[in-house]
Amino acid sequence: MTHSLATRRVWTVTGMDCASCSTKITRALSRLPGVSDVHVALMAERLTLTLAPATTAPAEIEAAVTRLGFGITPAPSRPAAPQPEEAPPPCCGGHGCGTDPEPQPHQSACHDHDHNGHGHSGHRHDHEHGHDHTTPERPDQRWFQTGKGRLVLLTGALLGAAWGLERLTASLTGSADIGRWAFTAACLIGLAPVARRAWESLRSGNPFTIEGLMTIAALGALIIGAAEEAALVVFLFAVGELLEGVAAGKARNGIRTLAALVPKTALLLVNGQPQEVAAASLRPGAAVLVRPGDRIPADGTVATGVSGVDESPVTGESVPRTKAPGDPVFAGSINTEAALTVTVTKEASDTTLARIVRLVEEAEEARAPTERFIDRFSRWYMPVIVLAALLVTVLPPLLAQQPWDVWIYRGLSLLLIGCPCALVISVPASIASALSAGARRGLLMKGGAVIEAAAAVRHVAFDKTGTLTQGRPQVTDVLPADGTDTSTLLTVAAGIEAGSSHPLAQAILRRAADGGIAPPRSEAARALPGRGVEAVINGMAAAILSPHSAADRGLLPDAQRGQATTLEATGKTVVAVSHGANALGLIALRDEPRPDAADAVRQLQAMGITATMLTGDNSRTAAAIAAPLGIAVQAEMLPEDKLAAIRALAESGQDRKGPGGVMMIGDGINDAPALKQASVGVAMGSGTDVALETADAAILRDRVSDVPALIRLSRQTMRNIRQNVALALGLKAVFLVTSVLGITGLWIAILADTGATVLVTLNALRLLRTDPTRSP
Repeated sequence: MTHSLATRRVWTVTGMDCASCSTKITRALSRLPGVSDVHVALMAERLTLTLAPATTAPAEIEAAVTRLGFGITPAPSRPAAPQPEEAPPPCCGGHGCGTDPEPQPHQSACHDHDHNGHGHSGHRHDHEHGHDHTTPERPDQRWFQTGKGRLVLLTGALLGAAWGLERLTASLTGSADIGRWAFTAACLIGLAPVARRAWESLRSGNPFTIEGLMTIAALGALIIGAAEEAALVVFLFAVGELLEGVAAGKARNGIRTLAALVPKTALLLVNGQPQEVAAASLRPGAAVLVRPGDRIPADGTVATGVSGVDESPVTGESVPRTKAPGDPVFAGSINTEAALTVTVTKEASDTTLARIVRLVEEAEEARAPTERFIDRFSRWYMPVIVLAALLVTVLPPLLAQQPWDVWIYRGLSLLLIGCPCALVISVPASIASALSAGARRGLLMKGGAVIEAAAAVRHVAFDKTGTLTQGRPQVTDVLPADGTDTSTLLTVAAGIEAGSSHPLAQAILRRAADGGIAPPRSEAARALPGRGVEAVINGMAAAILSPHSAADRGLLPDAQRGQATTLEATGKTVVAVSHGANALGLIALRDEPRPDAADAVRQLQAMGITATMLTGDNSRTAAAIAAPLGIAVQAEMLPEDKLAAIRALAESGQDRKGPGGVMMIGDGINDAPALKQASVGVAMGSGTDVALETADAAILRDRVSDVPALIRLSRQTMRNIRQNVALALGLKAVFLVTSVLGITGLWIAILADTGATVLVTLNALRLLRTDPTRSP
């Protein structure tokens, strides 16, 4: 019963620089009573866990994280909704509703936390090691204003003072004893916060940490009389931590930039007058004024006004789109021309941009296989290094009568090389940079596993309607059967398709509306996958079927079979309409290929990727669309046929070059089985719920050319990861050898460790500047 009452808690944790930081927190909190399912998102700086009631208090969790040297605050909750005179009526009180009762402490962030606030200077709390966790620091502070910066200044000042005192006393007394004591004091003072964190990690069941190794190395250097070098190592360690923090902060800037696109305030219309309110307080149904040059504060629909809207912050589309009454608009996009009145349709936490930010943040948890392997590798790597350092310390003196101080020194150097920070950060830093770079250009991937799978793709399968084509077909021909007129044919067809959002249905409804025909009432409408749709009109079954299915039912007169064949040969989609036992005639529609479809196929072929179109349309129509694109085609496919085709393509990829994946591009609904079967399922759509939630990845700009761009970004990311791993392991290997041979000492060892971490992070940051949409 207690478990069933457990709640999900969310905090913001600051001061994390690499994956080992998140590991420390996870291990420490997992040992607390009632705490389970702990997840720490490094780049999102988010801690989530499940907490059973009457066990560990939230304050104890915060205290445990603080003792490890990190800052922690509850994730920000949404501000209360304004109550203007014409505010929208209160909702039913469902989960996440803005008019819910007053939330209990910490619960406001449990499931529906506000990502608009996360990462902003107004909501973010940044705390550094060893500082009171109730004192916030801003992310825009200069390095010397942070806790790590102050530690660098303190240790640097102590080291400088010790050097000065040593020189002064040596010149006055000829003795260096006072100088050695000064270096010892500088070392111990600078080491104190590091040792405290090492002790807390040890208590929480994590003995192998860089703080622990650093403490042992510094104290060991003091014992063997290397006080000056011990103080220098402490200072360089502080500098390295500062640089790691700066580099990690830059890696997070992509997410912060996305979150910052939504304005903090909005002009809410109250009795027709604009009133400035917090954008996060807007509720569905509210009307807001968006002036030219302003960012739209919430997802909604245009109520009045016509203007161009720059949607590039959300979809990456650089050309403004004209928006008129009834058209949807996204939070964060920019009104470029004239004033608009927008009716809010979504809560601040559920806008398209907020969901994009949330997907990018949560994508960290979908770790790539490479990242999981490195994580497993690092678990035994550090203990092995510690054992090797111990053997290097004791074996030469015991077996070869070598000097103890020399080999203790070399063993201590080996300890400092042992921390795998650079290795474990090499993958998540690259993944985070790639996710941010892709999101800015309308390319969303749900984690490192998707990136790795996309990089290995050898085959791409496209749905036709709405993917390779524009998804907005037009009725080109209406051919009534003998004894039927055009009005009757369109009336029945409109009645069957009424309420459907399918592109072909919308085209038929538009044609009927243009002719002044109102759809009759229909009942029991249902789709026939791969065949058509049927309903009941005026008590009789009515259907819109493919010519093949209509012929099987005896609903396609011989006179119209030839017409259907001729129309299909020109690339048109033909449907047969029937009512009862009467064949009413044919309707032909055509959906033109997207302008960039042919170039996208060319890019894929240049990348060594084969492209295939999978469609339920007839062979003639499919061939007419595929021929100018230069793409292979499989037509007249039911959903189960597409599933089998994806499996066949996957099997064909198992050749002498190794396994190759299959990417399926579809609309996220009709192609759901194929999307799930593919190595990577990609949904196309301008920020729709389907595009963001169903598939492994989403393309927001409705551009076919973004498919090769997504694969190109994935391949660039995997190259970057391989570079980082080689750099991290290469530097470790070199300095492991030089430390054992006595060529490099303690201060070089610590530079090698922290320097490698900074280098791989900076290399990963290069992905933020990449533009995969530019074809080579």
